[in-house]
Amino acid sequence: MAYAIGHISGCHLNPAVTVGLAAGGRFPAQQIAPYVVAQVAGAIAAAALLYVIASGAAGFDVSKGFASNGYAAHSPGGYSLLACLLTEVVMTAMFLFVIMGSTHGKAPAGFAPLAIGLALVMIHLVSIPVTNTSVNPARSTGPALFVGGWALAQLWLFWLAPLIGGALGGMTYRWLSEEPGGVVEGTKR
Repeated sequence: MAYAIGHISGCHLNPAVTVGLAAGGRFPAQQIAPYVVAQVAGAIAAAALLYVIASGAAGFDVSKGFASNGYAAHSPGGYSLLACLLTEVVMTAMFLFVIMGSTHGKAPAGFAPLAIGLALVMIHLVSIPVTNTSVNPARSTGPALFVGGWALAQLWLFWLAPLIGGALGGMTYRWLSEEPGGVVEGTKR
């Protein structure tokens, strides 16, 4: 998707990425809200489409989770709230760090979507057993609305942790990449 729509919207499909880029000085804070609204609406529409497709199979049961994120009894591997919180914060921070680095003006041109996509694959391989992988509050919201109950009750974590992780990743990258003379990422302070 980064190659397909990156030139249109920056491929912001994730509120944590939008917040992280703002924290890293790469996105105007006043545009966060409209982006997040669009991201959540898109995620709900995508979950609705998947629900219609999945419910066409005999034996489909949305109460089994529908790929909702969860902790404790609803974690795929039974991980605790703390373990899930830390996983989501760290994975999202790392994701933002890769996004910030691969889209930096001094990074090789044209490879950012590949680096970002591979980072997201690795994040999923590590964190699916822990939380079913969020790192994206919008993605977490879509399925939770269809599952209801426990998925909605636990959704707060899958907003809080990725937003914290995104902001930490963006701020950390900005701090580490600050250049002498007050220039950060090509903008004057």
